[in-house]
Amino acid sequence: MRSHGARRLAAPLAGIALIALAALLAPALAPHDPVRMDVTHRLAPPTAAHWLGQDEYGRDVLARLVWGARVSLSVAVLAAAIAGVLGVTLGLVGGYVGGIAELFTVRLIDIVLSFPPILLALLVVTLLGPGARTLTLVLSILYVPGFARVTYGEVLSARALLYVEAARAVGAGTPRLLAWTILPNIIGPLLVQFSLTVASAMVVESGLSFLGLGVVPPAPSWGLMIRGARGTLEHNWTLLLWPCLALVAAILTVNRLCDALRDVFDPRTATARALTGVDARP
Repeated sequence: MRSHGARRLAAPLAGIALIALAALLAPALAPHDPVRMDVTHRLAPPTAAHWLGQDEYGRDVLARLVWGARVSLSVAVLAAAIAGVLGVTLGLVGGYVGGIAELFTVRLIDIVLSFPPILLALLVVTLLGPGARTLTLVLSILYVPGFARVTYGEVLSARALLYVEAARAVGAGTPRLLAWTILPNIIGPLLVQFSLTVASAMVVESGLSFLGLGVVPPAPSWGLMIRGARGTLEHNWTLLLWPCLALVAAILTVNRLCDALRDVFDPRTATARALTGVDARP
């Protein structure tokens, strides 16, 4: 069962590695400067020098795609990491300690959940101004509640189990118990939540950039590329095609990774498939 799960992880991990490699090596892989304009060749079709053509300002589309991967992936992963650290900490403390600690950690998270996510993001970006840093901050705030609630539920289930009682019996303090006993045993659902958050953050980042509230032009972003291509559909529809394909491929790859992680860490799914040969996922 574990080997089957590992095989399912191979393809999405390879896809994520390729996207991450393209983002990290953007300066070496991009054939041209992504912000250099050449208005005399605006909307030019693909050529030997510009494999995917040039956009409405004559910028190289392939270069902007590669650099856009760096922007989208870095914002999404960094926001998910910050939200994960904060949310997991709040969920651990609230779920294990309970009482007043629960009130000031997990229950306060419900206040954030009461705001519509997109409206909250629009409000913060409008107040602080657009940009990658502001966008990362906004997405971190949006996704803290998801991590906190997942962690809180897992801790409630785990704190009464025998291995936690055994660690407590040998004198493990609360910080050590949370960090070295409970957290490693609930890491599976948290990894699944992390992959879901990265995919969702990429969608929100592209949407806010499309609205002009995310990455600031002329910095390359898939959302900005989609926004710019909207007015040139009659002249060169491929300018809309490439960023859309890149965004869809990246999100599908992350979602496949999420499914594979769930199969690996959920024994019920793996057992049902091994016994029946049928995917038991809902």
